[in-house]
Amino acid sequence: MAKVAANTGSFDTSILINTLAFTSKSNASFTFPGTLAKRFSQHFDTYILSSGDLLRKHVHQETTIGKHVKSILASGSLVSDSIVQEILHSEFKQTKGKNLLLDGFPRTVSQAQWLCTALKDAGRGTDAVVNLAVPQEVILQRIEDRWIHAPSGRTYNLSFNPPKVAGRDDVTGEVLTKRADDDLETFKSRIQTFNQTTTPILEYYRNKGLLNSFVGKTSDELFPQIHSSLKPLFKK
Repeated sequence: MAKVAANTGSFDTSILINTLAFTSKSNASFTFPGTLAKRFSQHFDTYILSSGDLLRKHVHQETTIGKHVKSILASGSLVSDSIVQEILHSEFKQTKGKNLLLDGFPRTVSQAQWLCTALKDAGRGTDAVVNLAVPQEVILQRIEDRWIHAPSGRTYNLSFNPPKVAGRDDVTGEVLTKRADDDLETFKSRIQTFNQTTTPILEYYRNKGLLNSFVGKTSDELFPQIHSSLKPLFKK
């Protein structure tokens, strides 16, 4: 059974096998994979902030940052810390006073250290870190079944969250596409990179007494556990 360690302010995740989540009692920040993030935000007053979606938005809009990271995302490599930090720092300012649900950051100890400082500067902190352990084969199947609406970042999965009309976005009716990095070779590359960087960060938060782990294959298995553990943080 996972524990929730008290402190003061924020929540975050990574995208592949393990998902880091950081929570706080006020001006909280959190992170889960897409489906869990939406379910969590429906139960608690949280604003979803995905570093991956933000980067893809910049790529889609062909901003200066977007042009720079396009090839990096396509290869499955990690975007430099400075770029992600620049985007997140701006978002922290724009969402002041809101509970945040962060997705995809931090993935390294140095990112976690930066996040701690950035959250303090924004009047936030960290109450708990949640690690979601999902088998690699499950993650791969989700990636193979995943389709997105690039302009909005809406995500669909043919296995458990299909669009109402095959190949079309539920809201706009526009054509859905695959992410450039949603393929087997990129997945293998990201898994290797992820494992190399995630083990140290899990130990980093474990040493701080903040790490809580949940094991499951589906959001239906994981969400009740997470909800039960984090619910006390939102009581006035």
